[in-house]
Amino acid sequence: MKVIAIDDIPVEERQHVREGVFRIQTILDGDPDSPGNFALMLASLPDTYDSPRHRHNFDQFRYQLKGKFDFASDGKMQPGSIAYFPEGTHYGPQTSNEPSLTLVLQFGGASRSGYLSMQQYEKAMQELSQKGTFARGVYTYYKGDGKKVNQDAFEAVWEQVSGRPLEYPKQRYQRPVFMEPEHFNWIAIDEGVERKLLGVFSELGTRACLYRLQPGGALQLEENSLYFIEQGSGRINGNGYTRHTSIQTLIGEEPRLEAETQTQLLQLGLPKFD
Repeated sequence: MKVIAIDDIPVEERQHVREGVFRIQTILDGDPDSPGNFALMLASLPDTYDSPRHRHNFDQFRYQLKGKFDFASDGKMQPGSIAYFPEGTHYGPQTSNEPSLTLVLQFGGASRSGYLSMQQYEKAMQELSQKGTFARGVYTYYKGDGKKVNQDAFEAVWEQVSGRPLEYPKQRYQRPVFMEPEHFNWIAIDEGVERKLLGVFSELGTRACLYRLQPGGALQLEENSLYFIEQGSGRINGNGYTRHTSIQTLIGEEPRLEAETQTQLLQLGLPKFD
């Protein structure tokens, strides 16, 4: 188990292939050599952000904490919204005209295509910048015969790391899934503990769930999951937690969370490949 306080994570400014400079706190990450590699990040984006319609070969959850995003015909996100972006499924274009703060989880999906680490990503960007340019989510370069080539920026980075063409997984979902947790009902599951099950996705059981605990309430956390404390304070197996603390449970771990003040937390259950 890992318990990470957000104040212990440095803020990094990073140029992104989509557009502009991101301010990111990378809270937790996985094993780059595993199909289940992941990165849990708190991302602050500028009010000029926009991204073209595109897709990935990995899964993604977003939890909107501040600001709004417009994904055209796919849906909109506002504070409190949660969205699941499945591998292989197009979404966007994505735009925003105000600063935002978003909890982002990117992770290898059921196709076992994996997920690039931030180190692999940045190294490939630097290499590609030697022969081309990134602008608004597109990588542009010229072939030896002078022919201009425009390629999706993520696709170009992935191929630079992997040394082979990117083959996208077949779509399990025709569209991303946008959720408004405020419209779900709380269901009591124990004394002082309520739950909103938002969804279970793919054949590997990826899930999103909200919990609310009253002071004195206790919750047995599930294995192979990431938890984000939206509000509240208390203890997890003796470790203290406060607002925006993150928790990772490994397979076989089911620690006990005990609330000292009213607590609300988000569970993102990772796919179980075994």
